[in-house]
Amino acid sequence: MHNSLLRKVLRGEKYLKLYSYHYLINGFAVLVTPQQAFKLANRREVANVALDFSIRTATTHTPQFLGLPLGAWAEEGGYETAGEGIVIGFIDTGIDPTHPSFSDNTPERHYPVPQHFSGICEVTRDFPSGSCNRKLVGARHFAASAITRGIFNTSQDYASPFDGDGHGTHTASVAAGNHGISVVVAGHHFGDASGMAPRAHVAVYKALYKSFGGFAADVVAAIDQAAQDGVDIINLSITPNRRPPGVATFFNPIDMALLSAVKAGIFVVQAAGNTGPSPKSVSSFSPWIFTVGASTHDRVYSNSIVLGNNITIPGVGLAPGTDSMYTLVMASHALNDTVASDMYVGECQDASSFNQTLVQGNLLVCSYSVRFVLGLSTIKQALETAKNLSAAGVVFCMDPFVIGFQINLTPMRLPGIIIPSANDSKILLQYYNSSLDQDEVTKKITRFGAVASISGGLKANFSLSAPNVMFYSARGPDPEDSFLDDADILKPNLVAPGNLIWAAWSSGGMDSVEFEGEDFAMMSGTSMAAPHVAGLAALIKQKFPNLSTAAIGSALSTTASLSDKYGGPILAQRSYANPDSNQSPATPFDMGSGFVNATAALDPGLIFDTGYSDYMSFLCGINGSAPMVRNYTGESCGASTMSGTDLNLPSITISKLNQSRTVQRTLINIAANETYVVGWSAPYGASIKVTPARFFIACGQQQVLNVDFNATMNNSSPSFGRIGLFGNQGHVINIPLSVIVKISYNTTNS
Repeated sequence: MHNSLLRKVLRGEKYLKLYSYHYLINGFAVLVTPQQAFKLANRREVANVALDFSIRTATTHTPQFLGLPLGAWAEEGGYETAGEGIVIGFIDTGIDPTHPSFSDNTPERHYPVPQHFSGICEVTRDFPSGSCNRKLVGARHFAASAITRGIFNTSQDYASPFDGDGHGTHTASVAAGNHGISVVVAGHHFGDASGMAPRAHVAVYKALYKSFGGFAADVVAAIDQAAQDGVDIINLSITPNRRPPGVATFFNPIDMALLSAVKAGIFVVQAAGNTGPSPKSVSSFSPWIFTVGASTHDRVYSNSIVLGNNITIPGVGLAPGTDSMYTLVMASHALNDTVASDMYVGECQDASSFNQTLVQGNLLVCSYSVRFVLGLSTIKQALETAKNLSAAGVVFCMDPFVIGFQINLTPMRLPGIIIPSANDSKILLQYYNSSLDQDEVTKKITRFGAVASISGGLKANFSLSAPNVMFYSARGPDPEDSFLDDADILKPNLVAPGNLIWAAWSSGGMDSVEFEGEDFAMMSGTSMAAPHVAGLAALIKQKFPNLSTAAIGSALSTTASLSDKYGGPILAQRSYANPDSNQSPATPFDMGSGFVNATAALDPGLIFDTGYSDYMSFLCGINGSAPMVRNYTGESCGASTMSGTDLNLPSITISKLNQSRTVQRTLINIAANETYVVGWSAPYGASIKVTPARFFIACGQQQVLNVDFNATMNNSSPSFGRIGLFGNQGHVINIPLSVIVKISYNTTNS
């Protein structure tokens, strides 16, 4: 039908059809001129024409921090069965099928491919026959849109499911990597890795690429195929490069394809985006998508350097330490006589520039400039220089122009440290310069007097008051449209570990130069947070196979933690520069319902349920949306509409409280009979009352809560409250409240 329509409308003209979407959306992707697009749009058979847009990609200890070994895994019968029978689909940069995190070599246990999954494995030169197995059950790639643009680089991007970036291998192993895989990087052992659901199955739909990211046409094709194959969960560690234009952010091809996926019973997890900490920076919009922000966890690798004057300077670097004090030699003071003056020579990128006699057996001090941020210089090359010169180790001093840049924890085979503070770098340089002896006439250095020892950064420290919301984690409120009107939807839904996450890395991974050629990498971002939740959702799906997608999201949300590991409030970083010293208590627009609690989510007690018809009523309630709803879903809006506030979500968000409003929520008990007491705290500028304040609910029964809001002042700053339901069998249900604009009286009448 798609082909005959194109032939009829564009008879004799040139065009290129890329995909037919026939499972979630009845439509196609086609390369046409603007005039041809106009012709298609005017046809009665064509409901909607949308322009393609670009997309971007936005562990060893986290299972322990999330309490999995003694909690959620124990409930599922241990890690040997955690996630079994569940297929997680990853729309990402592909996978390295040779990685031990995706091996199915478990002869002691039966491990069949789930019968409901019908996906296939592409076979190419980069992805040979036998790449898939009972663990990695499906793998395809989608690149037609990228290829038609002429930007596909076959040497870097691989026309196969193979991961030439690293990101996809990393996210897949966070969610479902095998248990107990030894993490060895730069010759150092950093523990054993496991995915959240180590017995879940992995299906890969590659639609993003190292050199350019991706495009919506390819991503929608990947989602359509994943749903058709029968995946249970879709993980999208990717976000659009711009806010979708039009009537509402929800009406874009990706979100609408995902609405159909949810209708088919697939739980969808998406990264919030790495564009925080400013308000309305979230890049995942729709209430049927479970949006995850990034937090710290309680492991940190700290390094330090002790100077000869007994001053200790903190730094970073996954490096061994020195066994004693060594002489410090600045790279710019160890040049060959033949080297021409070069302002960047101090970055230690070329061993031939230096006098080995001066460097050998000493600590080489290199400068870390903005060129490292841009990829023009690399730590890896500086380490190679130090090794070739037989240096005892390397010290990187921060250039003052790199203020605020967050340095990745870089693995080093040599003793080494990066000093990420410009002020601390000045302290080291002052000590170094004051310890030099120079010939008064020639000004040549006659003695390097400064000495130092490096403590090393291979040993993890677990004393941080985690979790904290990371500065880069995108924030609410959820923008409803490109004018930045606020939606009555809470985003993000919650936060999960996303900072400094160890996970599998592709042998062809080029995304992080520090980890090139390694089997594991430490990465940060909401990309890493989302698969933590995808894996935990697999555990919930395994325990409760008949729960709806909304109920799985509810179980994760209502049980989320509100305090850090020491019982204090979860803090949110508020600035890009010096984030640790710019923190304040996190609000629902920072962390959603809170920090994911894996064990509690497997026993939520009460759940909120929402279905496809509710989402349709919500979309139909948006002003001017009826044509868009019909175009995307083929269904007409009826008389039944509802606002986002009235969706039966495990949160209540009111963008504009005009005097008073009553909101209802319906709860279903999926545990034993229980009596609940209701408590609440009102958002500033409003009062609330919840009825009933106490109720008994039997297993399988429903209970309606009425929440009355009254504005007590005129105020346009967001304020937050909470409803808590406390059961006599130990269940606690947490419902965050967010009210933005409050109008206590009608100013025109008064």
